[in-house]
Amino acid sequence: MTGADTQPVSHRAVTFEPMTAEAAESLGATLAQIDPWARYDYTGETLAAFLAGEEPGAQRFQIIVDRVLAGAIVIRSNWLRGPYLQFLGILPAFHRQGVGRSALLWFERGSEAGDARNLWVVASDFNTGAQAFYERHGFARVGIIDGLVADSAAEILFRKRLTIG
Repeated sequence: MTGADTQPVSHRAVTFEPMTAEAAESLGATLAQIDPWARYDYTGETLAAFLAGEEPGAQRFQIIVDRVLAGAIVIRSNWLRGPYLQFLGILPAFHRQGVGRSALLWFERGSEAGDARNLWVVASDFNTGAQAFYERHGFARVGIIDGLVADSAAEILFRKRLTIG
């Protein structure tokens, strides 16, 4: 961890379980109403299908807080010498409670077992809250990808180098 990474982990019970179709449907409907997904005009059905989908090298989990569905995390393994956090969505009722931080720590600890050298994530250029969140947790901006999701926006690529050994 970096010196900037001093926020407390959630004091609530946070667990990560394989995504179910029911959880994907519920999360898709709610997350489609908030940025960045709302700004990109994702529908609840589109997000639900993505969250419920199965693809090689992409793991989908529901985030549970005190036995209540709180969000989703999707991780792509083996991307530029480390995993890529493709999706992190926390329901608004669970914001600012350490749930996102718990998810990032879980993501990082899961990658330490292999030979990963990096963690990767992107955030939309208009999503300044997400950018600040990732920077607070040791991620550094390494590039900008114009028009990845929409022609009118750019995605900022963040990297966190892992200590090897």
